[in-house]
Amino acid sequence: MEEKVTFEDNMSKLSKIVTELEKGDIPLEKAVELYGEGVKLSAACRRQLDEAQIKITEDDGSAPSEE
Repeated sequence: MEEKVTFEDNMSKLSKIVTELEKGDIPLEKAVELYGEGVKLSAACRRQLDEAQIKITEDDGSAPSEE
């Protein structure tokens, strides 16, 4: 069973990768590896945000009106 990683965990990892890449003192091969990992994390964050938006939209539409 795959453990679900939180949005915050993914953002933290992504932030560390960005910081590492911005330093600019890493070998090209490592930079490419980090970039690839960052792209995957970014996609995972986007999916998590999309899922949250769908839940909010669904919840918003199903709430009883207070008229």
